[in-house]
Amino acid sequence: MSIRHPIIAVTGSSGAGTSTVKEAFSHMFRREGLNPAIIEGDSFHRYDRAEMKKKVAEAEKENCREFSHFGPQANLFPALENLFKTYGETGRGQRRLYLHNEAEAQPYAALGLQPGQFTPWEDMPQATDLLFYEGLHGCVVSEPEQEEQYNVAQHVDLRIGVVPVINLEWIQKIHRDTSQRGYSEKAVMDTIMRRMHDYVHHILPQFKLTDINFQRVPVVDTSDPIIARDIPSPDESLVVIRFRKPDRFGVDYPYLLQMIPGSFMSRRNTIVVPGGKMGFAMELILTPILRRIMDQKAKAAEKELASV
Repeated sequence: MSIRHPIIAVTGSSGAGTSTVKEAFSHMFRREGLNPAIIEGDSFHRYDRAEMKKKVAEAEKENCREFSHFGPQANLFPALENLFKTYGETGRGQRRLYLHNEAEAQPYAALGLQPGQFTPWEDMPQATDLLFYEGLHGCVVSEPEQEEQYNVAQHVDLRIGVVPVINLEWIQKIHRDTSQRGYSEKAVMDTIMRRMHDYVHHILPQFKLTDINFQRVPVVDTSDPIIARDIPSPDESLVVIRFRKPDRFGVDYPYLLQMIPGSFMSRRNTIVVPGGKMGFAMELILTPILRRIMDQKAKAAEKELASV
């Protein structure tokens, strides 16, 4: 962790809804006049789209059904840890982009890049206020028996998990991949099942390390996600917000309950809000935490200048 060069990581699996938190932070960064260095988790995949398809096919030929984007074999976890460590120490580092679609690839046409490929590694802009990561592995830590060891979570100042109940997560992924990416329902389910081992071993363990978890819970029947015709709307959901150590961030529960109609406490460290208020609740909760982080950064900079 670093006071001078803070790092915020938003972690959630594919289809979990991390983009909602990303949008909330975008609003906060703009209001607070902050210039973040943005890191997308997809940019630390080991293989581009074509290479990944080939690797999956090779794994299946060897009767391996557990090779996925969720696990260490398909990602550059030590490189991600090194970026966080370097940024925390110097405020600098290198990044690249993963080009998801034609719109993202178009600015790089002169380099001959297409959707599904990576841009070259390059230095991040200088004089950024903080690093903001959004993706699958912002708090990933290697298992003890792994040959390759890494601990990304230890370098993060604020760790946020986005964790819908698993049936809702599947519904969101099925709808997104079939409607926006052209995959068949069967292909999406094959991907979900192939990822299950890595989901249990490399995604879920991160959420015991996150400082705040936002878990969306539908209040309609999602017992069979495969046949669900619609994603439950925000008004058909509740959001369970759990703070690992509430005292660390000075969470003012009475204030939150007063400001968010329909909210209530379910445990000492947990508040429940209506699904339609999720973005609003995020900004109410996270804005003072962000300000505290930036105040600590400013005080550390002043102390550093005074000692010169």
